[in-house]
Amino acid sequence: MRIFTRYILREVTSYAVLGGVLFTFMLFMRNLGDIVALVVRGSASLMDVLRIFAYLLPSFLIMTIPMAVLVGILLGLSRLAADSEITAMRASGVGVFQFIRIISILALTALVGSLFNSLYLAPKSAAATLALQDSLKSTQASFEVQPRVFYEDFRNYVLFIQDVKPASGAALWRHVFLADLTQPANPNITTADEAVVVSNDPQSIRLHLVNGGQHQTSPTDPNQYNISTFASTDLPIQTGVQEDSHLGRSNTPILALPLSNLWRLGHSPDNTVPGVRANVYRIEFHRRLSYPFACIVLMLIGVPLGLSSKRGGKSTGFVLTIALVFIYYFLSQIGIAFAKNGKLSPFFGVWGANLLFAAFGLALLYQMSHSGIALGLISSVGTGLNKLLNRILRDRQSASNGNFNIATALRRFRSTFHIQFPLLLDDYIMRSYASNFALILLSFSSVFLIFTFFELIGDIIRNRTALITVGDYLINLIPYILYNVTPLCALVAVLITFGALNRSSELTAMKATGTSLYRIVTPVLVTTLLIAISLFAFDELYLPTANRRQEALRSVIKDKPAQTFLRPDRKWISGQAGPSGSSTRIFYYQFFDATKNVFANLTVFEFDPETFALKRRIFAASAHWNDRIDQWVFENGWQRTFEGETIASYQPFTITAFPDIHEQPSYFVKEDRPAQEMSYNELSHYISDLNQSGFDTKRLSVQLNRKIAYPLITLVMAILAVPFALSMGKRGSLAGIATAIGLAIAYWVVDGLFQAMGNVNTLPAALAAWTPDLLFGIAGTYLLLRTST
Repeated sequence: MRIFTRYILREVTSYAVLGGVLFTFMLFMRNLGDIVALVVRGSASLMDVLRIFAYLLPSFLIMTIPMAVLVGILLGLSRLAADSEITAMRASGVGVFQFIRIISILALTALVGSLFNSLYLAPKSAAATLALQDSLKSTQASFEVQPRVFYEDFRNYVLFIQDVKPASGAALWRHVFLADLTQPANPNITTADEAVVVSNDPQSIRLHLVNGGQHQTSPTDPNQYNISTFASTDLPIQTGVQEDSHLGRSNTPILALPLSNLWRLGHSPDNTVPGVRANVYRIEFHRRLSYPFACIVLMLIGVPLGLSSKRGGKSTGFVLTIALVFIYYFLSQIGIAFAKNGKLSPFFGVWGANLLFAAFGLALLYQMSHSGIALGLISSVGTGLNKLLNRILRDRQSASNGNFNIATALRRFRSTFHIQFPLLLDDYIMRSYASNFALILLSFSSVFLIFTFFELIGDIIRNRTALITVGDYLINLIPYILYNVTPLCALVAVLITFGALNRSSELTAMKATGTSLYRIVTPVLVTTLLIAISLFAFDELYLPTANRRQEALRSVIKDKPAQTFLRPDRKWISGQAGPSGSSTRIFYYQFFDATKNVFANLTVFEFDPETFALKRRIFAASAHWNDRIDQWVFENGWQRTFEGETIASYQPFTITAFPDIHEQPSYFVKEDRPAQEMSYNELSHYISDLNQSGFDTKRLSVQLNRKIAYPLITLVMAILAVPFALSMGKRGSLAGIATAIGLAIAYWVVDGLFQAMGNVNTLPAALAAWTPDLLFGIAGTYLLLRTST
């Protein structure tokens, strides 16, 4: 019996570990780019980044440990059942409850680890995240500011600089424009030739300004205007809340509370925390206990279903895993939402999914021990879904007009141009690769959809979003998911395809006929190249429209105000660039009607291009565009010109025009659209339009280059996967998936690192986007050339 125990535990544990790593990696992918950016900006040390990863891990493990237990049980037992090993074990006297006893060793171990994580590590990491987030605020602020970009994250200030130079422990800014918006209608202005920026404390930074001046106006009397100049001065600025730290979540303070504090606040009649009901603390208290016990609950369902999967094998186990994980967390999130709304008690709201699954699992065990038919019907569902999936994959290999697929197209191409490709062997390899790729793509997309649905289920219930809206959102989200997971799916498909050929000795047989390894991998590389080209075309023709649609639907689900892509409410914009390439004019306004081309409370600042001293300031209560004279007409305002510390002239006006202000109305209508919502040409024109308007285009320039580089990484991943697949020998698809996870983690870290370097202008945009492709392509080519042919 000890041999059976060790053998079964080894099988299910290996799949559980692999599943846990895979699910945790998927959750980490969402934060990876922001974390790597901290290193590139220099606002966090490598040790800080490692601490961030460590602090995020416990919050992910709360969900992924129970999922790992379920996937380990279902895949492990399904594999044993498919090879008739379960039948042999039961024939030798191993009963259902003996399987439960063996598997419970894994489940109880996971329960203890999950309880330790949920009750101790997760609160500690949430508290540490808050402390680290506060310590990085001021450091991030000094490094986030980019030249010729308006920075609005300082409290009551807007900053504009024309050049920035990083320095050790500080930053050096040149040609500084700082607007104090304590009184938004009458901002006080500070200009300086340069500024040295140092961190003051976690909540502020200190600017050491050199050779500048300050301009103050009266909110009640436009005739009052004060100017003062300085050779040097110090100015502390509060950093406020930085938007892109992304280290925690909005409910992190509650997550950081110890269990004893949650119990006290949840049951204290004098709960004095403003805006937080006692139910929230009770829900969090029960949630920390319920998810760990899901390891036991999911085991009760996983064991009978895994034992009854006789023909489907691991694919059936994976289908059942996806379905059960979705159902469990769906019920759990619904219960929590009902508990928050007061429709269920916190106990039943949080523990309801566990109770239902436990009852269902015990019923399955009873049916199995009494040879009932219910379990057979349920297990047949997984096999039926597996057969349906395989049928769909076979059907999708042919188009509506006959059996038209990639291999058929290539054969017609060969016959037309008399090219010896593809041959029968090529067709066989391509079919195997295409089937694996489609199955993996469907599986990964399903996992991402489930995680997304988990995130939104609370908003769906709270805002009573119609199911048709949710379905429409998920349908429009699928193209975005397919685009992002395709390179990873190609990597896994190559590993599994060649791993299977190697394990069954088919690869050896092919080589024995005199076929070179390079000729064997050619059909896979050709197919992957076609996939990469299709990915670029997909991004050009369809994906931007789908992304715009899904973003709009996500706003509806979250009950956000309706959003438009046009931003007529931008308050700051720099003027058109002069001959030197720098703008010497800044516009500030409180309202702009783009349909009528009318400004309200418009201020124009003009600067000396050499010293950046303020030379002229114009204010108008309103301004409109006159098509007849092709100029802006300013109404009810004043104009001041300056000479050092003195006002050279002051001219009130009722109505006037300034011919030297030549920016057209279209210049002030800037389209604020993410890069993923534009095609390559649209993004290129968008960057050109924004470059001279004071908006940050570095990130967009990197994304422009990635629109070509990212689809090509699909081919690079396929090249890299071939030597790894051949080096695995006969270890099977499990080793292939583990290798794929390692390579994918390496790629996403490198890609995030170089993207962040491009975003802060440490590297040119083209180099930042293409370097990951070059590095992994060179590595893959080198390993492939060194592989025995």
